[in-house]
Amino acid sequence: MTILATEGLTRRFPRVTALDGLTVTVGPGVTGLVGANGAGKSTLIKILLGLLAPSAGGARVLGMDVTTQGAEIRRVVGYMPEHDCLPPDLSATEFTVHMGQMSGLPRTAARERAADVLRHVGLYEERYRAMGGYSTGMKQRVKLAQALVHDPRLILLDEPTNGLDPKGRDEMLGLIRRIGTEFGISVLVTSHLLGELERVCDHVIVIDAGRLLRSSSIAEFTQTTQTVAVEVEEGRDVLAARLTELGETAVPQGRALLVDIRAPETFDTLRDAVCDLDLCLIRVEQGRRRIEDVFREPADV
Repeated sequence: MTILATEGLTRRFPRVTALDGLTVTVGPGVTGLVGANGAGKSTLIKILLGLLAPSAGGARVLGMDVTTQGAEIRRVVGYMPEHDCLPPDLSATEFTVHMGQMSGLPRTAARERAADVLRHVGLYEERYRAMGGYSTGMKQRVKLAQALVHDPRLILLDEPTNGLDPKGRDEMLGLIRRIGTEFGISVLVTSHLLGELERVCDHVIVIDAGRLLRSSSIAEFTQTTQTVAVEVEEGRDVLAARLTELGETAVPQGRALLVDIRAPETFDTLRDAVCDLDLCLIRVEQGRRRIEDVFREPADV
């Protein structure tokens, strides 16, 4: 099943090309859209919502064409914008009810749904207060609630952890994961923080300067490598020298050594070297690729 798809999608502005021939397909689940600031993430979301016309190419969301069916798309898709957009004089309840009605819900249904989603995102008695006095974390929760109020099939979240402290980021990421797993709503979430996407997403799309770098499952991004990270309490450089003498490749990385696994015997060599040098071993950890490695790979010519 395809949730959204683009084909040669391009958007040019007078001095910059925000999207450059982007072709990608997104299935159900939680999908991350990652790229540096200015990579084209927000532009892509606006096009998917039918708010911005492409310069070339096309896109479909839930089978609907973004250039001709924008209103229909917005009825079944929720959107959490990156920027601050909450009217300060309204309460969270009033605003979320209004957004539910804007999406086509009758007033009674909108009030019921607003109460449900505000509880879900962790706003209780605070939902009756004017939003001008809310913290950044509370405002982000309201923005998530209004994206969910009309029971969408897909939600688009633009940098949902912006401005949050570590605890707030953890809580927001937990909410996003629950939406995708327990509620069965597909999610496309943008972020420039790669570690966040590794934690909550099933699939990740990486774009740079409006071009697709890679689209893969998280499992493929974080597959194991032929290296192990070795950390000892003291004597890292001594251990590196001994391993080099024994024909192994060991490269310092922070407090640890990255040791290439050239054969199963490498583990025996490593164990013996640590014992012979009487070092205190802290950890031996299998190396894994990370999403950020994609940006270090040479571009295809």
